[in-house]
Amino acid sequence: MSNIAVVYYSGYGHTKVVAETFAQTIQASLIEIDQNGEISEQAWQALSEAQGIVFGAPTYMGSAPWQFKKFADATSKVWFTRGWQDKVFAGFTNSASLNGDKQVTLIQLQTLASQHGGIWVSLGLLPANTKEAKREDVNNLGGSVGLLVQTPSDASVDEIPTGDLETAKLYAQRVQTIVEKLHG
Repeated sequence: MSNIAVVYYSGYGHTKVVAETFAQTIQASLIEIDQNGEISEQAWQALSEAQGIVFGAPTYMGSAPWQFKKFADATSKVWFTRGWQDKVFAGFTNSASLNGDKQVTLIQLQTLASQHGGIWVSLGLLPANTKEAKREDVNNLGGSVGLLVQTPSDASVDEIPTGDLETAKLYAQRVQTIVEKLHG
């Protein structure tokens, strides 16, 4: 069994639901970045022991929120010792707009993984981009770098589009498969 940790920040609960869906699909551990941008020492240890790390953050104003950035900056201690070298990484983001500059946040997450010497896993799914495509289809937002999720600004945490949650499950399975191939 692979050891994967999902570390995420969620401002309104929508990103938390995505993180939980991802983690439950592959029995990954969940690490929530708190409202102060911090995680516990136990969480740092879990990340150290993980074979794969998945970053999750909403997209606010074209990038991950400051709480995730504070966590990212705190990883510099791990970076200095190359503690996450050759781990498998992946990432996801959620915003209210269909685009909302989510790609910028994914690149931010991918860059963090790359700075750590990690191996990034792309989404690996074709987009649902035909005239017949529906919002409930897998990869309806057409992501490739990682998972894109769109939740309308007036939607509750129970109203995340099912296609996005199904895409999260498929991405989780892909990440697990790659972790097992590399660290099996």
